[in-house]
Amino acid sequence: MRTSTAGWIFAGPALIVLGVFFAIPVASALLLSLTDFDLYALADMSNLRFVALGNYVDLLRTPLFWKSLGNTAYFVVIGVPLSIAVSLGAALLLNAKVARFKGLFRTALFAPVVTTLVAVAVIWRYLFHTSYGLVNWALGHVGIAPVDWLGDPAWAMPTIILFAVWKNFGYNMVIFIAGLAAIPEDLYEAARIDGASRWQQFVHVTLPMLGPVLLVVAVITVSGYFQLFAEPYVMTRGDPLQSTVSVLYFMYEEGFMWWNLGRASAVAFLLFLIILGVTTLLLRAGRRREMV
Repeated sequence: MRTSTAGWIFAGPALIVLGVFFAIPVASALLLSLTDFDLYALADMSNLRFVALGNYVDLLRTPLFWKSLGNTAYFVVIGVPLSIAVSLGAALLLNAKVARFKGLFRTALFAPVVTTLVAVAVIWRYLFHTSYGLVNWALGHVGIAPVDWLGDPAWAMPTIILFAVWKNFGYNMVIFIAGLAAIPEDLYEAARIDGASRWQQFVHVTLPMLGPVLLVVAVITVSGYFQLFAEPYVMTRGDPLQSTVSVLYFMYEEGFMWWNLGRASAVAFLLFLIILGVTTLLLRAGRRREMV
C-alpha cells in the first residue's frame, strides 16, 4: 500500500467528521446568508428568495449593528489587555519561589473557568444589584452612594468586562505558568549578576521569552472576547439603552427573536471576517517582533 493512500485511510474518519459537522454547516450558513430565509420561508420554501449580498448591505445600513459592533469593540479593547495583565500577574505570583500552597491557589484561581457561565452570571447579577447587592452594601460602609451597576449605561459594560475577566483569566494563567516554567533560570542568574533589578529582569528577560506565549494568549483571548453573548444575555438582556448589545447578541435577536435567519447568518460571517482580520494583524505584528 502506498504511503499516501494509507495516510488518507487513517485521516479519512476525522475528515468525514469535520466535513459533516463543520464544512457542510458552514457552507450551508454561507448560502443561507445570501437569501431572505425567514419565518415565511420556514412555512413554505417557495417564499425563499436569493438576495445575493443584500443582507450584508442591509446590515451595514442598520444602526443597531454598528452599535453592537462598537459595544463589542469596547469590550475587546478594554477586556483583552486587562485579562492578559491579570492572568500574567497571577502566573508570576504563583511561579515565585516564595509562594506556598501553589497547587491549592492554582486550583482556586482556575475554578471560575470550569464553572457554569450562566449560573455564575446570575450570582454576579445579584452581587451588583442596586438595592441589596453585596458590592453596594460594601461601598455603603465606606461612605460611597449605591451605584446602578447594570442599569446605568456608563457602568453596565465595565461590570460585564469585570465579570468576564474574573471568569476567564484562570485559563490564560495556566498557559503563562507553563511558559514561565520553560524560561531557563540561567538567564535570571546572569541578569542578577549584571545588577538587573526585578523590574528589569521582567522587562528584558521574562517578557521577551514569553513572546510566543503572549501572542497565543492574545489571539485566543481576542477571538473569544469578540464572541461575547452569554454575559449580556443573562445579566442585562442588552440593556440599558442597548449599551451591552454585542454582535452575537444582535445575531441571536435577528435569528431567534425576529426569525431573520438569512440576516443572522450574514452577521455571523461578518463577525468571522472581523475576527480573522484582527487575529491576522496580531500574527503579523508578532512576526515583525519575532515572537513566532
